Amino acid sequence: MLSEPPKRVAIIGAGLSGLVFALALKRHGISSTVYELRTPDVTSAGALMLSPNALRILDKLGLYERLKTLGYNFEDMSFRNHDQEITDTYYLGQEKHYGYKALRIYRQVLVTELRAAAKNQGIPIYYGLKFSHVVSEDEKGVVFAFSDGTTFGSADILIGADGMHSKVRKHIAPDVAPKYSGVCAISCAAETSKIKFPDGMDLSTYVMPTAIYSKPGAWIMAPQDVDGSECLAGTQRAYPEQDRAGWDRLLADRDSLLELFRTGYEDWPEITQSVLDNVRKETMQIWPYYVVPTLSGWYSREKHVIILGDAAHAIPPTAGQGASQGFEDSFTLAALLPRMADGLPLDRVLEYWQNYRQKRIDKVMELTLQLNNSRLPQAEREKLIAEGQTWQSGSHGELAWLYNAQIEDDVLAWAEAETKKTKKTKKNTCPFKRI
Repeated sequence: MLSEPPKRVAIIGAGLSGLVFALALKRHGISSTVYELRTPDVTSAGALMLSPNALRILDKLGLYERLKTLGYNFEDMSFRNHDQEITDTYYLGQEKHYGYKALRIYRQVLVTELRAAAKNQGIPIYYGLKFSHVVSEDEKGVVFAFSDGTTFGSADILIGADGMHSKVRKHIAPDVAPKYSGVCAISCAAETSKIKFPDGMDLSTYVMPTAIYSKPGAWIMAPQDVDGSECLAGTQRAYPEQDRAGWDRLLADRDSLLELFRTGYEDWPEITQSVLDNVRKETMQIWPYYVVPTLSGWYSREKHVIILGDAAHAIPPTAGQGASQGFEDSFTLAALLPRMADGLPLDRVLEYWQNYRQKRIDKVMELTLQLNNSRLPQAEREKLIAEGQTWQSGSHGELAWLYNAQIEDDVLAWAEAETKKTKKTKKNTCPFKRI
């Protein structure tokens, strides 16, 4: 097992969590190499929400000031009833209480910026390499192979940041597979100019993002470019699980997908109907909600293979915390690994890190479930409201546990305390007696 900070770190996956980990490691003086399946010309669809806990990390990496100019900045999501009356508010960001507004940004824009930052900092990214398996792992490190059968790599530590269907995870938990929730989100990119807002209102006065609750469920609208001229619009549907080919067929059959999207049309309010009347089929997307069951370990027995982000804990996107929690994984692990120079053994670092992160993930999953329950069809939703299992806002600042957590300070404080204990233990067990 390693007794000092790793000098050779290999990262599988040049997505969001992998790139943030590489940049965070560089901030602490540790170099890494990133391997990515897709070639650079393959683009990512859709946009994502970044809340203050993620933006604080990007700020510490020196990226936030530019990124905030490339997306839509906002603070809250309004909850509305069928008659368009605001019934509640959920803060995805709030500058006064959390230091940052929330940012909705196209996923490809964010990936491009992170890859550019990696290039500027001399972090190599190799594209078009599909990870196959771990060849060997011992106290010296890990050897791994790619699916072309001729390419191999080696490192002190191998990081699996390769998403929900992680191949690296199979080395750690070979029998674990993502579990389908039974729900699939369907969305499109809507032109704001074609949305029929309530009389006398427009984008500047109709608070968005918004969740409109009606008989079929919840209808979400969220601006996703700088000026708000385009927004994500969509809902979720109960749908039987498909294999990957089946999900691909559903997405490819645009006419059938649109028919599914428009189910319950007559029960939606006019603003929703105006979007469904103007769907650009080529912009439709699906997002089956999968979760990764709680794992007993995020690292291998020999401690040289580690997973993070969606590979360790895929989270439905309802609370806007999927990418944010991957960022937290990356930022905290990158802060802890250099402390091995102070005598902290790797096994203790990883045990603490996983426990610390799992507690955060559990609370986020509880919040996500409450928000998911709020989006169910009316009959199901009303039952869960009565049982207290849906989101209900309270006081301002109620999400401080999530948005204001000083995660780097937390892990470094633990590392400092553990280092002192380790040094004290070594001193007390010295075999030499004083004369």
